[in-house]
This record gives sequence, C-alpha cells and structure tokens, in this order.
Amino acid sequence: MIELPPVVLQVVLNFSIGLIVATSLNIEVGFLGIPQFGRLLAVIAGAIVAAALPGRILAAYLGLPWGAEYAYHLYNFGIVAKINEFLAASATVSIGVLILTLVLAASIGGIIGYLCAYPALRLREAYLGITLLAFGDLLMNIAWNYDPLVGGTTGVWVIDPFRFVGAGGARFTFSALFILAIAIAVFIYAELLARSPFGRTLKAVRDAEVAAGVYGKDIVRIRTQTLIIGGAVAALAGALWALFTGSMKASTYTRLTWTFWPWAFMMLGGTGNNLGVLLGVLLYTIARTAIILYKGALSTIIPIDPEWLEYIMIGLVVVVVALFRPQGIIPERPTLALPKSKIKAIVKSLEKS
Repeated sequence: MIELPPVVLQVVLNFSIGLIVATSLNIEVGFLGIPQFGRLLAVIAGAIVAAALPGRILAAYLGLPWGAEYAYHLYNFGIVAKINEFLAASATVSIGVLILTLVLAASIGGIIGYLCAYPALRLREAYLGITLLAFGDLLMNIAWNYDPLVGGTTGVWVIDPFRFVGAGGARFTFSALFILAIAIAVFIYAELLARSPFGRTLKAVRDAEVAAGVYGKDIVRIRTQTLIIGGAVAALAGALWALFTGSMKASTYTRLTWTFWPWAFMMLGGTGNNLGVLLGVLLYTIARTAIILYKGALSTIIPIDPEWLEYIMIGLVVVVVALFRPQGIIPERPTLALPKSKIKAIVKSLEKS
C-alpha cells in the first residue's frame, strides 16, 4: 500500500475530522439557526464510546479482565495490546468492530442530541448557547474525574481496528483515507439534506419560525430531529479521532478544538453553505499545518512564540469575518425545490400560454 508523506497525512486527517465536525455544526447552526456552542458534548461522547465499549466487549470475549472489578482502566495497556494482536489476525473481525464502534458512537451522539432538545425548546440564543457549552464541559469533567470510565487523568488506550493492514505508515495512511471517505460521505449527506424538503423546512424555520409554525410545521419535532442528526454526526468524529490516535484522555477534548475551531471553519467558509464549510476547513487546515511545519522559520520573523500563532489566527478569522464578511467566503444561496432546467421549462410554458 502506498504510504502518504507525513505532511499530507496530517492535512488529510485534520481536514477530514474538521469537515465532519463543522458539517454537523452547519446542520444545526447554518440550516436551523440553533446557537450550538456545545459541539464538544457529542464529540467527546463519541470518543468515550470508542475508548470504553469495544475494548471491554472484546476483552470479555477473549477472557481478559474487562469490568470495573478487574480495574480495566488500570491494566488497559496490556489488555489492549492483546486485543490488537487478535484484531491484526482477522480483517473481518476488525471491520466488524470498526462498524459496530461507529454505529454505537452515532447512536449515543443521537441520544445526546435528543436530550439537548429539551433545553433547546425552552431557551433561545445566548441562554441556549451557554447551556450547551456547560453540558460539554460537564461531560468532559466527568470523564476526567471518574477513572473507571476512560481512565480519568491517566487516560486509556483504544483498540486499533485498523491494525489488520499492518503497522507504521501503512496503518496511518489507510485509517486517514478511511476517515476521509467518511467525511466525504457526511458532506454528501449534508448536501442531499440541504436540497431535500426537510432541509428547506429547516431554513424556513430558521428565517421565520412563527410563519413556519402557522403553516403547520412542527417546530418541536424539527428541532429535535436536527439535534439528533448533528449529535450523531459529531460523535462519529470523536470516535474516529480516538480510533486513529489509539488513546483517549478527556483533558485533550477542549471546547477550543472541538467547538470554537469548527465555528471558525463554518464562519470563514460560509454559514449555511456546505461547500463554504468545506473550503473553510481546507484553508484553515493548510494554514495551521504550515504554521506547525515552519515554526522555526517563523520564530525569526514574528515577535511572538509561533505556538500561539494559530490561536491568534483563529481569533482574527472570527473577528474579521464577523466585521467585514459575515456571510463567509461562499455565501449561502437559495435552495431551489426544482432544478433550474425544469423551472425554465415551466416559465417558458407559462409565457407561451
């Protein structure tokens, strides 16, 4: 198998994960207008699922310590190493475990989205955003302080369902391309959603909720369904990230990385426009990778530590976009119920009549 260079691998991985999270955010914020500042909640839930469930299931199957009474989180390294040997010998089992993990993560993310619908129905704007933000930090702190879940402050190792393709560069290349394929699938799904009657309903509720309600749209159901979809998609990103890195430590899942950066991607590219979100993620990923690669050269040019440059950049992006181009690089365009060709044909027929 052809191995990607480390730089390309890093860009592909960060772009793919960023696209999944930013797309999930765009479905909730761009399409429906929910102030979703708790994206961390679903992402870390997906990572917890990947770190806590498949390893214990396989440990129980192989007769290894798996429950709290066996302190699975304390002896996790040795247990996961044995599980990975088992997975490396069977591509079928590895693929099955991978699919099961992603299904479980998406299901838990959807459940969390459903639970978030409760405050979303009663709170608006800043109040809802702050509440969702607090929920994300709450789950992170639970995972950080409750050791049996995912190792607490020590963290845990995560099983590797990609091990069957080999170790080293081959494994990282395959897993990065697999995550890219998932990201493309999520993007296509979001595009189909935006062009569907349901997607047009979301935007109608966003633009005129009272009018949509008057026309018989069930606002409660629409908000609930959207939060479920967004939560499920975001949880996929958390699970994929944990599986790729092979470890999970709650403190590494911060609101900066998993909430504010996706907001910057979305705002830079164009809120409500999936193609704009893709462009925003791509531009920021390339810029961030360049900063990381050329830290040494940058340190001789700029008067600050390059470590802080990416944080300054994201702040500038948010401020500049909000002031000068709030619609983003690619503004949202109206979604037509029919293709342009059919609309033109209808117009011509009306003109003839």
